[in-house]
Amino acid sequence: MDPALAAQISEAVAEKMLQYRRDESGWKICRKGNGVSVSWRPSVEFPGNLYRGEGIVNGTPEQVWDCVKPLAGTLRDKWDENVNSFEIIESITDTQCVSRTTTPSAVMKLISPRDFVDLVLVKTYEDGTVSSNATSVEHLLCPPKPGYVRGFNHPCGCFCGPLPGEPDKTNLITFFQTDLSGYLPQGVVDSFFPHSMAGFYTNLQKAVKKFYG
Repeated sequence: MDPALAAQISEAVAEKMLQYRRDESGWKICRKGNGVSVSWRPSVEFPGNLYRGEGIVNGTPEQVWDCVKPLAGTLRDKWDENVNSFEIIESITDTQCVSRTTTPSAVMKLISPRDFVDLVLVKTYEDGTVSSNATSVEHLLCPPKPGYVRGFNHPCGCFCGPLPGEPDKTNLITFFQTDLSGYLPQGVVDSFFPHSMAGFYTNLQKAVKKFYG
């Protein structure tokens, strides 16, 4: 992928992610419990919803980031029940790549396996927060594959940041706005994401404990 174009797209996504994080208006909580809240508001990118998750994870930001980072060496496919496999299609820089993620069937197989091809940029901010910033792209080395419906991620990612005064805890804010494609009832989609995001935090906490004690 052309590095200049990749940089332009990624920086625009990173800016949107910061806007999502700063803009507190219009969010409606749809799930809350175990220290995690999931809220949503209509997406301005596509006829679906933008979802925001927020929770405190026991573990240092470095440990949590190791488990969630969408880069080579991630532990994501070892613990995230919504990720079957994760591969790097092209490394553009040490903080930017094109990845392919496959997901299993879900909701009693109403949602069949998906795959997503994303351009990913990792940014580190002055306060120590690390963010992933991703959006779906087309890539010559990764055409649609049999057995998978090609989904589309609109700008999404996470902010993995320190908690002041709590060096062994991490504030993790996640954003999803995914077009699963295919012919899915909207009700199935709307119930899947809040449930899936809450499970993500639960499973992440278990993973940090498993890998880092």
